[in-house]
Amino acid sequence: MAGKIDARLAELGIEIATPAAPQANYVPFVISGNLVYVSGQVPVVDGEVRFKGKVGDDVDVATAAQAARACAMNLIAQVKAACDGDLDRVTRVVRLGGFVNATADFTEQPQVINGASDLLVDVFGDAGRHARFAVGAGSLPLGVSVEIDAVFEIS
Repeated sequence: MAGKIDARLAELGIEIATPAAPQANYVPFVISGNLVYVSGQVPVVDGEVRFKGKVGDDVDVATAAQAARACAMNLIAQVKAACDGDLDRVTRVVRLGGFVNATADFTEQPQVINGASDLLVDVFGDAGRHARFAVGAGSLPLGVSVEIDAVFEIS
């Protein structure tokens, strides 16, 4: 039987993919007590790295927000794996860290990372409201426009 969060994902028309394997020497998540620390997720969609480029140059804010949403879907995939497939164990999204591959004069990082924040609130409701940061970066791995990490509280 699907849980409450799985039902919410279905209602939103969202299918959570199998989480991507790490591309370097790290683990995708670490559980410490009741917290799950999810490593930075990039916009991998259907097994393919998407949304490459520099925001403020060849990527606009709306497209970068879509990249952030894709990162959030990958965060959910990783926390689902950490919870043995049971997303109802997520009691709170504690914090997001958002990195935007942006030009030096770009200042709309919060609007970009809203793509992830909005999805997490849509999926987890009030438990999806979180603390966060949104900063610009000179470059990101694989040339992606956005990378996001997160901390989740679980039961």
